[in-house]
Amino acid sequence: MVQTANSIRLIAPHGGTLVNRLLEGELRDVMRERARSLTRVPLSPLNTADIECIATGVYSPLTGFMGQADYQRVVHDMHLDNGLPWTVPVTLAVHDDLAERIAIGETVTLAEPDPDAPDGERLLGVLTVSEKFRYDKQVEAQKVYGTTDDAHPGVARLYRQGDVCLAGDIWIFDRPKEVISTFGDIRLTPAETRRLFVERGWRRVVAFQTRNPIHRAHEYIQKTALEIVDGLMLHPLVGETKSDDIPAEVRIASYQAILATYYPLDRVLLNVFPAAMRYAGPREAIFHAIARKNYGCSHFIVGRDHAGVGNYYGSYDAHYIFDEFDPQALGITPLFFEHAFYCRRCEAVVTAKTCPHGRDSWVFLSGTQVREMLARGEMLPPEFTRPEVSRVLMEGMKRVNGR
Repeated sequence: MVQTANSIRLIAPHGGTLVNRLLEGELRDVMRERARSLTRVPLSPLNTADIECIATGVYSPLTGFMGQADYQRVVHDMHLDNGLPWTVPVTLAVHDDLAERIAIGETVTLAEPDPDAPDGERLLGVLTVSEKFRYDKQVEAQKVYGTTDDAHPGVARLYRQGDVCLAGDIWIFDRPKEVISTFGDIRLTPAETRRLFVERGWRRVVAFQTRNPIHRAHEYIQKTALEIVDGLMLHPLVGETKSDDIPAEVRIASYQAILATYYPLDRVLLNVFPAAMRYAGPREAIFHAIARKNYGCSHFIVGRDHAGVGNYYGSYDAHYIFDEFDPQALGITPLFFEHAFYCRRCEAVVTAKTCPHGRDSWVFLSGTQVREMLARGEMLPPEFTRPEVSRVLMEGMKRVNGR
């Protein structure tokens, strides 16, 4: 049977409906003007990424920042109050002095910092406050991140934010500045990727998440997954990451350097993921899978220590957590992969499951080793990553470091 665009049925969004909170036309102009006179709530980089994801449906079924019932259920039970799987809180925390000036039912303006704006802020949208509630940061840290250690970047960010959460629906009249100035041609919304998948005849689509530059192990995993689906969405995260992570523009360039030469372009889509990293390990693996479901992906690659940092999570915790959810309720199929590397004796990229040789034959580098080599201007081993990628990374890091 020949499939046509009309016969392609993609996976349904989480909760059944793809959210859209982007204002258009005259209503957009009216709301933008009205927002100038409202109380302003400053946004952190995490908040800014979150409103982009809420407004464009990445976080469907959320239509705004979580209320207390959803927050408590997510923290303690990894589900929304309506029973849908959900693993990380999406909240807007403010400090007490601002919270006291805002009334329940009031509409406030959401503003991102912008040094180029006349008053140092760029107005993005509005939030109608349905609730204000206090929360326990220590409990959230332990439940969501598995630790209360403030050396964990996600926990440290949690401890720095305000003590009162503002809940309510949002409407956005302008997307964040970075959205319109960076990666414009490869920043597709869930509605746009869904249309594209249908046009290309892709019913089964696998998504690959990363916050790192591409190397041969990634390529091996991606192409292995591509064997069982119709298309691959390469989906590197470009929101806020740790200060020592390689910048997003350098990471994206590393993909662009090899896609045309080493990938079947009619079966691959490079698209950026606007979310910020939370470094929540296994919980974030579920969160990332749900987001890709909303983009229209039926499968999601989960690597070893997905979204991990330091030694806070076990190597396979991000795999095991999927066993805690009803597969039908989650609605997207995880593909679990081992850590891959090049074996000199096999002369191929392998894993510990497929290679009979010892570690002396294996070529792999830690993120720290990669950054140190690039800082010294050294090419990475060709067994680790392709020379085209090494050159892009070296030049990119020279620009970042001002050399």
